[in-house]
Amino acid sequence: MRENHHDHNPTDSHHHHGGRPTAGKNLLGPATDELAECPVMKGSTVVKTDAEAAGLYRDYQGTRYWFCCAACEPLFDANPAQYATA
Repeated sequence: MRENHHDHNPTDSHHHHGGRPTAGKNLLGPATDELAECPVMKGSTVVKTDAEAAGLYRDYQGTRYWFCCAACEPLFDANPAQYATA
């Protein structure tokens, strides 16, 4: 006689412990105030904490600017006034 035990089968569709986020909602994503736009690559969204952890930021005239990648740093450094926004 076989006993019917509940086991945690990863392919079992009714168990999702910490797996994928709910469709259409980004419950664990960064808040809007944690995001910035790269001043060099307009349209590129940057997570401020990630950029700071990677050293991808500059302070210029009292304002902090975050970069989407290391390639943007030297471009900003060469002419920060071109990329700085009010």
